[in-house]
Amino acid sequence: MKKAILFALTTIASLGAFAQDAEEAAKAAKQAVLTAAAAGPHSGLVAIAAAIAIGLAVFGGTMAQGKASSAALEGIARNPAAQEKMFTPFILALALIESLVILAFLVAFIKLPSASFGF
Repeated sequence: MKKAILFALTTIASLGAFAQDAEEAAKAAKQAVLTAAAAGPHSGLVAIAAAIAIGLAVFGGTMAQGKASSAALEGIARNPAAQEKMFTPFILALALIESLVILAFLVAFIKLPSASFGF
């Protein structure tokens, strides 16, 4: 009960910090419309291209990680004594595959500022 009261009091106390004047909100909306109009017709295509790039990178990364895991588990199943020797290269391979996915994610988000979304 004390936690619920404390939560309610902190929520009510923080409402003033997040409140905006209607005039400021109207100015921000007007600026957003002007920015979106000046961005040109290709701003949405950059966002779609970034989404496709991230999707393809994730798909390729998951396929590669699945094949690497399958090969490692098959090798360990055939020779359980080699598990200790296979584990470190397996984890290293998974980390490198994941780093390529993260790199594609970063490249896509670096390209996104060239698209103006109006905010």
